[in-house]
Amino acid sequence: MLSRWFDKKRESAPNASAAGLIGPKYPRHSGAWAFLRKRLQADPGLRIIDSGFTSPSNINYLTDLGHSIFLTDLDLDACTGEWQKGTDADGNPIWDVEAYLNRSLDFAGRMFDVAMLWTALDYIPEPLVAPVVAHLHAAMNKGGQVLAFFHTKKEGDDIVRLRYHVTEGDNVEVQLTQQFPVQRVFTNRSIERLFTGWSGHKQFLAKDSVSEVIITR
Repeated sequence: MLSRWFDKKRESAPNASAAGLIGPKYPRHSGAWAFLRKRLQADPGLRIIDSGFTSPSNINYLTDLGHSIFLTDLDLDACTGEWQKGTDADGNPIWDVEAYLNRSLDFAGRMFDVAMLWTALDYIPEPLVAPVVAHLHAAMNKGGQVLAFFHTKKEGDDIVRLRYHVTEGDNVEVQLTQQFPVQRVFTNRSIERLFTGWSGHKQFLAKDSVSEVIITR
């Protein structure tokens, strides 16, 4: 379990909430990555979005296959940026959604074929989630695919925010990064509702507390 891998590192790293990547990488089998990797190997010249702290291994792997990559840290930007611009009459926060999208997903008119979101949607505040998905829908080519992971519970020893590094095989390598609380748990039905208007999705079983989905534009 991931909690066993990272317990020792957590104890020895009181600064574990600092930005960036913390400690060693560990392999984790990923059916969704194995599925997506076949397309990446077969179709050169794709435009790819990768969400998370900069991963040299992701950049090297994808560019070596002939793809271009757009880097963004969606959940870090959402959780650390000042996107609340006051409250409404009922005291509910008002979010500057446009400013957040311009900061994190300014594509300058470019269209994409693949988006690797990993667990970003679990950590983004609720008012930003649907706009992110809608923004991606508008910026992806027909047949484009989103790889997304979702925690199946909000709390527990193995519920940690990780950076995912791709490999040439069916594993991804996971590494601790800055921690934020999981905002919500997506069910299969809520994932379908969130991606209404997309052509379909394929789910992959996982042994840990994370489900994996490929959603097709």
